[in-house]
Amino acid sequence: MKNERYEKGMQMRRKILGDKHVNKAEDMKNDLDREFQEYIVNNAWGEIWSRPGLTGRERSLITIALMAALGHDEELAMHLRATKNTGATEEDIKEVLLHTAVYAGVPVANHAFKIAKEILAGKK
Repeated sequence: MKNERYEKGMQMRRKILGDKHVNKAEDMKNDLDREFQEYIVNNAWGEIWSRPGLTGRERSLITIALMAALGHDEELAMHLRATKNTGATEEDIKEVLLHTAVYAGVPVANHAFKIAKEILAGKK
């Protein structure tokens, strides 16, 4: 359902993930996942990411920690790539993953560091 929140969500999604990623996702959308994609735009991007309480950089870092902790490698990689749009630095990523090691475990952080190194080196 396209409405004001949807439009705000699409603007935020493009700001954080970039036009290339969003255009590809939009092109891949079909009748099976159309409503799910609209749900994400409305709720994740139009509501949560658009709230004024945290900056895009802060939300980015929280998301990286959560994706690492939950083992969502594809989403982790996507949000690591998005740091070029959020202002999160390599130093920020290092600190978040070190923090993740304490609270989610060393193996989790070790795996996330591997993914981060590949993304930051442009290999993935």
